[in-house]
Amino acid sequence: MILGIWDGHDAGAALIRDGEILFAANEERFSRNKLDVAFPALSIKEALRFAKISPRDISHVAISTSDFAKTLTRVFPGLKRRYYLIRRRKIEPSFMTHLSKRSKYALTEIGPNSLTRAISTAAVRRALRQLGFIQPRLVWVEHHLAHAAAAVATSPYGKGLFLSLDGIGDGLSGMIGSFEGKALRVMRRFSGRDSLGLFFEHVTNLLNMRELEDEGKVMALASYAFPVPDEENPLLEWFAVDGLTLRSKYHSWKLHRKLEKILHLYPSEQFAHMAQRVLEITILKLVENACRETGLSDLVYAGGVASNIKVNRLLKNSSSLTGLYVFPHMGDGGLALGAALWAGGDVHQAVRYPLADLFLGPAVPDDEIEFAVRASGLPFEKIGNIEDKAAELVHDGHIVLWFQGRMEYGPRALGHRSILARPDSIALKDRLNIYLKKRVWYQPFCPSMLAEDAAEMLDDHNGVDNPFMTVGYQVKDSSADRLAAVINADHSCRPQILRDGGSRLERVLRALKARTGFGVVLNTSMNKHGESIINTPREALDLLVGSRFAYLAIGNFLVWKR
Repeated sequence: MILGIWDGHDAGAALIRDGEILFAANEERFSRNKLDVAFPALSIKEALRFAKISPRDISHVAISTSDFAKTLTRVFPGLKRRYYLIRRRKIEPSFMTHLSKRSKYALTEIGPNSLTRAISTAAVRRALRQLGFIQPRLVWVEHHLAHAAAAVATSPYGKGLFLSLDGIGDGLSGMIGSFEGKALRVMRRFSGRDSLGLFFEHVTNLLNMRELEDEGKVMALASYAFPVPDEENPLLEWFAVDGLTLRSKYHSWKLHRKLEKILHLYPSEQFAHMAQRVLEITILKLVENACRETGLSDLVYAGGVASNIKVNRLLKNSSSLTGLYVFPHMGDGGLALGAALWAGGDVHQAVRYPLADLFLGPAVPDDEIEFAVRASGLPFEKIGNIEDKAAELVHDGHIVLWFQGRMEYGPRALGHRSILARPDSIALKDRLNIYLKKRVWYQPFCPSMLAEDAAEMLDDHNGVDNPFMTVGYQVKDSSADRLAAVINADHSCRPQILRDGGSRLERVLRALKARTGFGVVLNTSMNKHGESIINTPREALDLLVGSRFAYLAIGNFLVWKR
């Protein structure tokens, strides 16, 4: 068996065996520290517990990123903990916090070498020994190859293009190449200086948001701008694409200063719109150039920048592409699985690890759910068809906490740790926002919908489903009222589209369709603002008690407050 680990931003662990992903989860779900940066000791323990194995059953440990900055934080873990608090705005700004940020951007551009690899190896081995691992065989994977491996190995394509774009890792901001079978050919690496990810981080930070966390808010805010024509957008000349070469006009910190001056001249929403257009135009041109150069038309895509669903929508609809697959846990939280899958290609000679679903986290036995429900002291009822009851409550205007099966892997709630509500009620959306989620007013919730309703309600469905919520779609004007709580100002949305999978959420949607004529629900993650998605029945019950909502459907039990 191969254990993949990641000990940086959104740390986690993954476990694979010949052609099968057994387990994958992130440290935040167990530590309750959102996007935790600690060594993933809790995730590793959960992976071993789930598989009912011990450290001696692990043949290889795969890990990515051995650049200078990452190595420094492995030797001095207090540094990354402090920066975590700075980034999440848990520390008041000062000269030292400003210096920390500048140092971070400077140091991350220094790539790995034999010395940093040796020091990182020693630090990781030391942490693993504390968990009972005795001299495990370490497999180091380049940062962006881990991103690429995750996308290639889990994609439905036998050959095509791969693209990785994020802030920076191993001194690089991305790479593009081709693959066939398990063979990956890197055609171009993009330096850390030319980072679209760092560009968007700076934009996020300057808009008084948290970088590496709130980039989706920037994308949502852009929809509210009076558009600046591309020919008048000063940011567009800062990035140039020539063939497969990507160049930034300014290095990282100068980019920050230049953006600060631009923000002074424009309203925040126009600033967000102009930055969003930089990503859309630059990435689309890069991919279309790669298609022309290689003759390939299927693209797999990962890295933090791949979370931008509006860019992904343009890629999906591009005439240059036949198919697009975005790895669902596209950011650094997916590196543990990506590293394991890369190692699996060498160790197991496995090429494909198909993702039928993303329910790769811990499972909760029915008896544990029942014990937690009874111990809560709350009224409850065991219901044979809990899906129909949940649909009835949603239809009647209630907000339902929905806890089922194994926990989702990645940033999206996909129907196992979800909160469900009507998709057509602005009042319910506002209530959910004010009393629990505390999202900014311009950031929409997302719908889960049946494929047949997606075909009717979305302008650009075109038979392309989106089970993992990785791509944006455009809602038809005729359907906007029915989806009022789950669309943005420009009628875009990020849907989960389900087709004949037999999941419990799909059965809820079919029960709703029988009542309303369409199978759509507002689906957001089961957590409070600033916390990670909940993991255990106890956490779900605590959330029910601490919220202003009345119902929790957990396993086959309906629990409510008096």
